[in-house]
Amino acid sequence: QVQLVESGGGLVQAGGSLRLACAVSGRIFSPNTMAWYRQAPGQQRELVAAMNSGGSTNYADSVKGRFTISRDNPKNTMYLQMNSLKPEDTAVYYCNVVNGIWNSKYWGQGTQVTVSS
Repeated sequence: QVQLVESGGGLVQAGGSLRLACAVSGRIFSPNTMAWYRQAPGQQRELVAAMNSGGSTNYADSVKGRFTISRDNPKNTMYLQMNSLKPEDTAVYYCNVVNGIWNSKYWGQGTQVTVSS
């Protein structure tokens, strides 16, 4: 069973930075994709950034140039470096893994990011 635990959320002023981490336990098979999603109050959950096991990345237009996704495979940890934060980045951030050829999906419990203006 794969389990994901996010950390690193918090309150930051606009223009500031945060780094989120997602610790992954359990067996991860290739191919796989690890991703960050976010959900603001009253909004649908949206993809923020994703990286597959081949290293290809995909970003939402709203975060391109500000956020960077990375993976430390030996540590089974994924990161989201968020710079130049804006109030509209305020949301609960979730990490997600789509695992192996079966596309099994797993979610973390989420971590709150609040950006004050």
